[in-house]
Amino acid sequence: MCPECGSQRTWKDGIRYTNLGEVQRYVCRDCGYRFSETSLNGSDDPEGVQNIHRLALNTPSDLLFNRQICVTQPKGTKNLAPKNMRGKTMTTIQEANPSALQQPQKPTPSNMKTKIVEYSFWMLKEGYAESTIISRTKLLKIMVKRGANLFDPESVKAVIANQKSWSEGRKANAVDAYTSFLIMSGGKWDPPRYKRIRKLPFIPTEAEVDQLIAGCGPKTATLLQLLKETGMRIGEAWRLQWTEVDMVSNTVRVTPEKGSNPRIFKLSGKLMAMLDAVHRRTKNNRVFSKSLKSQRRSFEKQRRNLARKLKNPRIREITFHTFRHFKATMEYHKTKDILHVMQMLGHKNIKNTLIYTQLVDFQDDDYISKVAKTVEEACQLVEAGFEYVCEMDNVKIFKRRK
Repeated sequence: MCPECGSQRTWKDGIRYTNLGEVQRYVCRDCGYRFSETSLNGSDDPEGVQNIHRLALNTPSDLLFNRQICVTQPKGTKNLAPKNMRGKTMTTIQEANPSALQQPQKPTPSNMKTKIVEYSFWMLKEGYAESTIISRTKLLKIMVKRGANLFDPESVKAVIANQKSWSEGRKANAVDAYTSFLIMSGGKWDPPRYKRIRKLPFIPTEAEVDQLIAGCGPKTATLLQLLKETGMRIGEAWRLQWTEVDMVSNTVRVTPEKGSNPRIFKLSGKLMAMLDAVHRRTKNNRVFSKSLKSQRRSFEKQRRNLARKLKNPRIREITFHTFRHFKATMEYHKTKDILHVMQMLGHKNIKNTLIYTQLVDFQDDDYISKVAKTVEEACQLVEAGFEYVCEMDNVKIFKRRK
């Protein structure tokens, strides 16, 4: 009986020679585990000879050096079975019954986990974005944990269909993840159809955004202010280098992700002062050196505490990506130019821009009004964020939301 999976489908796999005599080796046909039974020191406990799959396989580099060649592989393996069973060797047995060693491997959490690691390494070699690799491997792990057999497409279909708490979009993402997994492993399936339901994004008020920024710590506040003024994706902001921030012209160059176009933004004096304070306290080449996962947890904690303090549950709905929605909506409301918004977001297809923008009615918002009698006063109001309204009695009237 195999000590690893309990299967009784074992083959003799050669002799192990020791100082105390010969020891018969075995291999399990179900899980591929090699072991030997010995009576040394009067013990009948099985001794693991090759337990390679217990080594770490958490990274692609470990996968290359720690993986085990399956004993059923027809090429590149050595037949160590001695003559037995009236002179017949394992090769003779296989020739008599070609399907004896070609049966599919029994699915176990261990070999499915190894396959997911291979899948992540395959995506890395194919040039997938880091965020895509993380999200797809996470979905596969969740499906395996909830009973899916990655070697059986029908099992995966059933698990996806049973996830009542998943939205149609998340189910579609799971289908995409498993489809690419089958491309890597050479399998095929008839994917189920899940249609993403497009919803208008949540857009907070500018006052709520400013309250959230003011209530966070210095580094988090700097990150949020950068997202508010530029509409960057969080991945673009997180990979930002100090060499891409021009402290002289107060601009930042954005290295795009997900096939977007590169952009350059003019930053406010407030944000430049916040970035300068961060620059003084760090020696790293990156603007935000903390891990994104750790920063996200810190942000969610500060957001939760602020929402409870201000008794405003809407603040808890604000995510990193909400700032991108907010910036796109504000720009479209101000300019009514969809091409300008498209360029600002870095989109190559205008259809994607329409998802990120929506018309918001600001008629009920309160405004501050100012008048300018000279060009210098008008310039100061514009720099302070005021918008020109009209001209009356030889003065120019400006407004800004509170």
